[in-house]
Amino acid sequence: MTAEVAIIGAGPYGLATAAHLRHYGIDAVVLGKTMGAWTRMPDRMLLRSFREATSIGDPVGRLTIDHFAADRGRAVPTPVPVIDFVEYGRWFRTRAVPSVDGRLVRHMERKADGFLLELEDGALLDAHRVVVAAGIEPFAYVPPELQGFDPKLVSHTSQHATFERFRGQRLLVVGAGQSALEWAVLANDAGAFVEVIARRPLRFLRGERVHDRAGPLRALLYPALGVGPPGVNWMMGHPQAFRRLPRAVAQPLANRSIRPAGAAWLRPRLRAVEVTTDIRVGTARESDGEIVVTLSDGTERRADHVLAATGYRIDICKYPFLSQDLRSTIRRVDGFPRLSGSYESSVEGLHFLGAPAAAAMGPGMRFVSHSGLAAKAVARGVSQAR
Repeated sequence: MTAEVAIIGAGPYGLATAAHLRHYGIDAVVLGKTMGAWTRMPDRMLLRSFREATSIGDPVGRLTIDHFAADRGRAVPTPVPVIDFVEYGRWFRTRAVPSVDGRLVRHMERKADGFLLELEDGALLDAHRVVVAAGIEPFAYVPPELQGFDPKLVSHTSQHATFERFRGQRLLVVGAGQSALEWAVLANDAGAFVEVIARRPLRFLRGERVHDRAGPLRALLYPALGVGPPGVNWMMGHPQAFRRLPRAVAQPLANRSIRPAGAAWLRPRLRAVEVTTDIRVGTARESDGEIVVTLSDGTERRADHVLAATGYRIDICKYPFLSQDLRSTIRRVDGFPRLSGSYESSVEGLHFLGAPAAAAMGPGMRFVSHSGLAAKAVARGVSQAR
């Protein structure tokens, strides 16, 4: 089997890229489960992004989430439930991407004229170019003090889509971002006794209220592709401008734009959850089937389980399908690949999209809203290289 372009990943970035390549007359093989990682998120989860920032990019702008709602004859609530977003992604696929090969990629290596991909069933695929849009699941981060424990005692938020197993249990949630707070609420709703441990005071997004009331100023204060607070969001939302900033300027601005915070609608739901801030986990140990956590103030917590809502740390070498040759050849900065304006890495013909592109192209790469921008840049680059 051969392909001009192989896309690894069938989530928003993979689907958007396939749609844009098709618009340029370039066929691509899309590999992976449609909306795979999104289907493993909690059914009751709600997307934090503004509604207009939840549409997957298509070349002509006709496959937005509002078009999806109109087509199915039923409104999509705001904030957008993940279950509706998954359905939307599948709807997008049926209209923009003729077919998706549901097989996963087991291994990929370079050839003289491209790449050789081995699929999970042993089948081989030759591709001239490869676009990696494989998501962030391999990058789940658990801090050292919580590593090495039985998964029954410590786990990462990415491992949970349901919370009934915690009913009646004492659950410590470590973190201060959206996943920490939302997972804490969902576990509490399921009957767990939850305490959130956070290193800093909780922050909530104030922009939601301003955004909804901004009227004609909304597009100025909150541009469709903006990321972060007004002012900064213009630069952070435009990849080609971001990539020209000196790293010493770009990185602090990016960090400011995506610092841990919860959606405003979470605040009232947290009233039933105990929250302890300005404190961090010092050490942890197992004792009689429980986990005992010593905090930085010297106090202890005994719990049945600790949930690490500690985010993700990008390191593309953790993609299990990359050959050792590729891992050692791709030029990286702190685990992120160096990328050209067409998202091409230092290995000719190998592109990276989504969160792994954030260091080079800006924090917008962590959000669905930028799938169209990235896909268009890749499609143009591939078309010109033809």
